[in-house]
Amino acid sequence: MIDLSPLSLPAALPVFLLGGLVLGYAYFRAVRATADLVVSQGSLLCAVALTLGRLALLSAGFYLAVKAGGDALLTALAGVLGARALMLRRTRSAGP
Repeated sequence: MIDLSPLSLPAALPVFLLGGLVLGYAYFRAVRATADLVVSQGSLLCAVALTLGRLALLSAGFYLAVKAGGDALLTALAGVLGARALMLRRTRSAGP
């Protein structure tokens, strides 16, 4: 069991925001890799493994945030959504 009680809330929230950004970047990077595999008719097994891996990683990250409390969960979610916005901005600026 993870005991996050020694961390005060103001000290823990930036950690969860940064964790959410890293988690979101890894998740959406894996989405991009999966889409590239599907479009290029790559290995189906690799695409399925990437999908299961990214879902497991996201679930584990949010589980840790839930253990820390609702504020930490919302902060981690904000980090994931922030990473999504950054990935979309970078993809749109690169163009087709």
